[in-house]
Amino acid sequence: MSNKTEKKRSAASWLLELAGPRTGEYLLSVLAALAGVACSLVPYFIMIELISGLVSGRADKAWCLKCCLIMGLWWVLRYILHTISTTLSHHATFHVLAAVRIRLMDKLATLPLGTVLEKSSGSYKNIIVERVDSIETTLAHLVPEMTSNIIGAAAVLILLFGIDWRMGLATLIVLPLGILCFLSMFNGYEAKFQRAVTATKTLNNTAVEYINGIEVIKAFGQSKTSYARFVSAAKEGADCFIEWMRSCLFGQVAGMAVFPSTLIGILPVGCLLFMQGTLTAETFLTVIILSFGIMQPLITAFSYTDDIAQVGTIVGEVAGVLSGKDLKRPDNAQTLPEDNSIELKDVRFSYHEKEVLHGVSLRIEPGTVNALVGPSGSGKSTIARLIASLWDVESGSITLGGVDIRNLPLKECTGRIAYVSQDNYLFDLSVMENIRMGRKGATDADVMAAAKACGCHDFIMSLENGYQTVCGSSGGHLSGGERQRISIARAMLKDAPVIILDEATSYTDPENEAIIQSALARLIQGKTLLVIAHRLSTVADADCIFVVKDGSIAAQGTQAELLENCPLYKEMWEAHMSVKDNDEEVA
Repeated sequence: MSNKTEKKRSAASWLLELAGPRTGEYLLSVLAALAGVACSLVPYFIMIELISGLVSGRADKAWCLKCCLIMGLWWVLRYILHTISTTLSHHATFHVLAAVRIRLMDKLATLPLGTVLEKSSGSYKNIIVERVDSIETTLAHLVPEMTSNIIGAAAVLILLFGIDWRMGLATLIVLPLGILCFLSMFNGYEAKFQRAVTATKTLNNTAVEYINGIEVIKAFGQSKTSYARFVSAAKEGADCFIEWMRSCLFGQVAGMAVFPSTLIGILPVGCLLFMQGTLTAETFLTVIILSFGIMQPLITAFSYTDDIAQVGTIVGEVAGVLSGKDLKRPDNAQTLPEDNSIELKDVRFSYHEKEVLHGVSLRIEPGTVNALVGPSGSGKSTIARLIASLWDVESGSITLGGVDIRNLPLKECTGRIAYVSQDNYLFDLSVMENIRMGRKGATDADVMAAAKACGCHDFIMSLENGYQTVCGSSGGHLSGGERQRISIARAMLKDAPVIILDEATSYTDPENEAIIQSALARLIQGKTLLVIAHRLSTVADADCIFVVKDGSIAAQGTQAELLENCPLYKEMWEAHMSVKDNDEEVA
């Protein structure tokens, strides 16, 4: 199904798809709920018989006790079936929620990086945790409980009409008024709910931003100002919910007062008919008792209308992620790359409709060392990410070994490329496990060998627990340079034929950078290396240097060629050497 078609799908359609694997359990849950409704109706028939016996004078004490006992047993059975129903629905629902969360995480891995970065981490947290949790009420309660309560109330009402249609109508006198009271709560519901959703997202985003930026906030003494933003977001969230609840207060209270008051219609109509002689006392008492079994189930059913109203937004946000446009990759490759060469032909790419790459063309020969240099914001990292298949090109092509990367399965493409970004992310696991992510199934010896080859072993062993040192959330327990070195070791362990380093040593001090450069020189023999570096001296010996300016390739060649023929590169080199000389003088 196309992405365009999926966007038009209803919330009900998505719910059916998400709950599909557990359809059997949900069906059993509904059947158990309906059986429970049937059991709840039996006592009313016994009650009618008991009232008839009492009025006629044929009931004795033993018989009355027997009737009460039988009614009690039916009610016990009803609650047993209700428990079975809700247990089945909750068991199914929690499995569905787990599957949805896994599906969302898998989807994020197949979406283009640009699509993922359009939303903040707080928004994704809100969708994956809160929004998915909100589906629980709909799936676990709405189907079995709302269904059974409506059917139960309808069954009692049908029974009332069967006894005396006039009294059946009298029972419904308060129904329109009660419904109007409850419906008044839904005036402007969509706008109010959307405001609440927006306020919640803002609060989540502000909280995540505040926590992630706490170091900068403290360093510059901005805690009061930054915390004020969080306070403002929290107050806005509270205010929108309070105003929403206040607007619903009258409808809720009035509805709860009016809706159960069936006797308002039954008593005057019943008394009038009884005095006219067209209604027996036995029937009158039976109707009074049965009327109590109509409105309470309906009130319970109405309590889920709020969830029904919200389900479109709740499921819509989840569906918005799941229906996102994936990277276009086949399941199987028709042709595999012949070598490790990389070629870009007239590549164009845009962020939010703003084109940042304008017809980029370049070729990287297999087994060579190449570099992308240029001013900040020129498009170097975008080129690297496109080669690493983190995005799809919008126009032009990128080939790996003569094969368009869009014709390669994503696993095949990523398996051939090791990408280390400037913002290296480490998981809240040990150093050993973070490096091991480079190659699934690698032994401890393999991990340590990769770390030694990259010159990381000594500094890892100097950590508190060596290779078992926990890196912390996002690698927060380590310095920026340490995180980068571990990330490079992880990439080396992957042993991919193509390696992309996107300013991967920007946080590393000169001494350790020299160690890493020396290690890389040994490890990349026969591999294709693409480096983005702000320190031009680190790529001076590259086989080919591409100068990127304003989203285009301004020049390419060796260091000597560029110094002679490219004024921009010469200017950058002289500025770099000037800074380097000043640093050495200070040192």
